[in-house]
Amino acid sequence: MPQVSFYLLPETAADTESQLATEPAFFHVAAKLCADLYQAGQRVFVFCQNQADAELLDEVLWRFDPMRFVPHNLAGEGPARGAPVEISWLPPSNARPVLINLSATVPPFSQRFQQIIEFVPAEEQLKVQARERFKFYRQSGLTPQTVQL
Repeated sequence: MPQVSFYLLPETAADTESQLATEPAFFHVAAKLCADLYQAGQRVFVFCQNQADAELLDEVLWRFDPMRFVPHNLAGEGPARGAPVEISWLPPSNARPVLINLSATVPPFSQRFQQIIEFVPAEEQLKVQARERFKFYRQSGLTPQTVQL
């Protein structure tokens, strides 16, 4: 059974989101987690709501701390098995142990992963969506953990 973690973003993240409407604060947290997981030798699949979000996260990772470069690619680009971090809005084609979900719903393929990472942004509507995902995991027999940032 997968381990599910919900990262609770602080209220100050809402201020950042309003200032940078094109870059949700949790994309930066996701980029940091991608770097940490890559450094730990994990292969990660980042699932986005749509192609525009996937391309935005790709840009965030390219601008991420140059001392912590994260080899990544959008699905269908790069090597045959993909880079250590693959970003997509489509289901994964390769098996990976870690899923970072940046979409509003639980992906239908989420049970394939050993670890699932979710976010609870400060903005109220996004919190409601996160609560629905939390409830889904609990109804599926999983016990999600919460991580305070």
